[in-house]
Amino acid sequence: MLTQIRKATPDDATRLAPLLMLAMEDIVYELIGRQDSAQAIAFLTHCIAQQDNQYSYQHIWVAELNGAILGHASLYDGANLVMLRKPVLNYIATRFQHYPVVHDETESGEIYLDTIAVASQAQGLGIGKQLLVHIIDEYVHRQHATIGLLVDQENPKAKSLYIRTGFSKVAEKQLFGKRLDHLQIKP
Repeated sequence: MLTQIRKATPDDATRLAPLLMLAMEDIVYELIGRQDSAQAIAFLTHCIAQQDNQYSYQHIWVAELNGAILGHASLYDGANLVMLRKPVLNYIATRFQHYPVVHDETESGEIYLDTIAVASQAQGLGIGKQLLVHIIDEYVHRQHATIGLLVDQENPKAKSLYIRTGFSKVAEKQLFGKRLDHLQIKP
């Protein structure tokens, strides 16, 4: 299945929020301090539609077919994590009166693949791989940058896809009680 891959726009926020939830539902609940899917989707929709934050449309690539967004990949420069996270934490404090303890999941020297997900009705069609190949071409081959990501050690299927597309394990991390492998692909 050949989809169009393009940069997201603020108008995509409502359609993208459920996809980001697929990739980070437990994390969003930790961030906002409650397990309320409607509030979590509203939180993500708000962040995606804004500029200059960790979840902004500015950092998202979408895979689209016939006007339907079937997948996304969200990446940003790891050196900018603290700056991009600040408006998110400020919004959480104001909107949810919650002050989550967060740890740095990335670092300077890598473009961090924060989230990637494919809509449930499109899983197994190669869209995730198409997104990965696109971002590897854009960042690794064209910009000569290293891409890093974290994958849950309890998700061997995702890790296998990353390894098949050229990523290799460089470290292990623990975030929000999950054991994660830190993978990278270099130019």
